[in-house]
Amino acid sequence: MPELWLWLGQLGLVLSIAPLISGIITKIKNWLRFRRGPSIWQPYYNLSKLLAKDEIHSDQISWIYQLAPWILFSSTLTAAAILPLFAGLNRFSLLGDWLALLFLFALGRFFLALAALDCGSAFGGLGGGRELFVASLAEPVACLAVFALALKSGSSGFSAMADGQFGNVTVVVACLSLFLLTLAETSRLPVDNQETHLELTMIHEAMVLEYSGRPLALIEMSAHLRQFIWFFLLGWLIVPAISWLPLAMFILASAVAVLEVTIAKLRLFRLVDYFIFALAIGFVAVICASVGI
Repeated sequence: MPELWLWLGQLGLVLSIAPLISGIITKIKNWLRFRRGPSIWQPYYNLSKLLAKDEIHSDQISWIYQLAPWILFSSTLTAAAILPLFAGLNRFSLLGDWLALLFLFALGRFFLALAALDCGSAFGGLGGGRELFVASLAEPVACLAVFALALKSGSSGFSAMADGQFGNVTVVVACLSLFLLTLAETSRLPVDNQETHLELTMIHEAMVLEYSGRPLALIEMSAHLRQFIWFFLLGWLIVPAISWLPLAMFILASAVAVLEVTIAKLRLFRLVDYFIFALAIGFVAVICASVGI
């Protein structure tokens, strides 16, 4: 029973903190642009407004469109439940595994892309196709980086990969590859632009244009959770100490904000070069793990 309360406490903590990261990134970006910008609590306001609104949808949709936000949220919440936030105290964190995490993310992405096609919107189909195109490029990068870390630690579990691996060349190189992957997984520049209002340039946002109300709130919350998970795991690998983890995540958020202010979005077909570069870094990480450095 204490472990169950600990697990529920972890979920509550992650759900309460996840939107704050997006608010911090937006605040830093506006500070770098010499703008006042919205409050760091704006993501919470947005979620509360969406939860209070009614849903409006097309009469051409099927059960896939209605069920997709719940599957996306459930799979992402399950991924958050297996994080090693209370490693050693929470039995559920022992189930944490990189491969399980990637499969859970792929499940949510698949159903959201399917829902984008189901709604019958041209922009939804465009966004769904682009999302799966990016996913087909990103998943080999993720698998290769995870393979390098597993080869070094002897396990694909979260805690085993971080335990005693601080400062290893393999971990540093793999983290660089995972950072490039994180930019893609969280729809950040140079892969995607969350601030754009041009439908033809959207990737993730084009898939959810037809959603409103509570389903859109679930999708937005899932995006916040996914971002928190990637930042948490990347920070966990860099500094495997829970006391320093908030600082590591803040540094990662600041780095993302600086990048979004200083670089531009890549053209869609130039993303192949971006992921080839990330894949090459993953190969270097595998070589480093093979020689034991």
